[in-house]
Amino acid sequence: MSKEVYITRLAKFLPNSPVSNDEMEGILGMIDGKPSRGRRIVLRNNGIKTRYYALDKNGNITHNNAGLTAEAVKGLFLPAGRHGGKDFNPADMQLLACGTTSPDQLLPSHGSMVHGELASPVAEVVTFSGACCAGMHAMKYAYMSVLSGGNNAVCAGSEQTSSWMLARNFEEETRSHRELDELPVLAFEKDFLRWMLSDGAGAALLQNKPAEDGLSFKIEWMELFSFAGELETCMYAGADKKEDGSLKGWKEYEEHEWLDKSIFSLKQDVKMLDKFIVTIGVKKLAETLKKHNISSSEIDFVLPHISSEFFRKKMMDEMAASEIPFPEEKWFTNLVQVGNIGAASIFLMLEELHKSDKLKKGQKILLLVPESARFSYAFSLLTVV
Repeated sequence: MSKEVYITRLAKFLPNSPVSNDEMEGILGMIDGKPSRGRRIVLRNNGIKTRYYALDKNGNITHNNAGLTAEAVKGLFLPAGRHGGKDFNPADMQLLACGTTSPDQLLPSHGSMVHGELASPVAEVVTFSGACCAGMHAMKYAYMSVLSGGNNAVCAGSEQTSSWMLARNFEEETRSHRELDELPVLAFEKDFLRWMLSDGAGAALLQNKPAEDGLSFKIEWMELFSFAGELETCMYAGADKKEDGSLKGWKEYEEHEWLDKSIFSLKQDVKMLDKFIVTIGVKKLAETLKKHNISSSEIDFVLPHISSEFFRKKMMDEMAASEIPFPEEKWFTNLVQVGNIGAASIFLMLEELHKSDKLKKGQKILLLVPESARFSYAFSLLTVV
């Protein structure tokens, strides 16, 4: 069995052209024909300047999630001259592991649909459903597959959330409010996410040997943690949150309520997010670094999946207070340019760093991915080889 696993290739796919802040509402649409009250506040805090949508300028879907993911995976199959080393063909792929928040359907699984889009030969396929950590779950499964004797594994993270955010999805809820003589304003927990999320996919090839040419990443370890036993739900879809913090799922609602209450919309408890997402993650990171006997000073780059620039200083201050400081020059992010792509974000950061001129052999890279859904964290340490 292999004792070492390497990320030897990375690829990404971002649909269409970058969308500026001023273009967003024209594509997603105005709810009740009125501009969002929260849009400018959210955009000012999250710091994102451009993002990508799998939509055309009229809000029509151009790519589904499986299609986005397949395009990223195809980037791993390019001839050897593009990546270095030997060719890697669809027939060589032993495992496909996919993670996403936003599958195109309930069934079949997202991974199966990606496999179908690829039209590649028979292989093991597995899907991880969740939020931002779903891509890291896919990577860890791929990592363990190679550790257990496989020669290679492909993992991917992707999102197609823009179609969730279209104004037309909230028309019935707005109408219901108006019929009840209520002001038809979308709750901030829903409107907030309309200006936070974007589309795209990233993929990685894991192998039991480093690439023959170019730089690879040796995976030293991967650690994933759920805090669901301690904290209630923060981000959710297909449900509503009750006063006691529990969820009432879509199966418990009448069919007309699915539209009247926008049950399938993506929602987030912003107060819970602000209270817990940084503190619980930094505490667990400090414990994890201590467990693996590595200090923050030994790490050359930290790739944090931050959903918003609002959390950057909070996270840096909390890390310093926990005696695991990471000065800003060690941070590598692309949030401002590509937006928050959930489960795909960590793949896109790593791909961009890999193709940059910043790397040299022996450097250590920390991957840090929080998830607010029921609060989870994923960490991984890589060495450049």
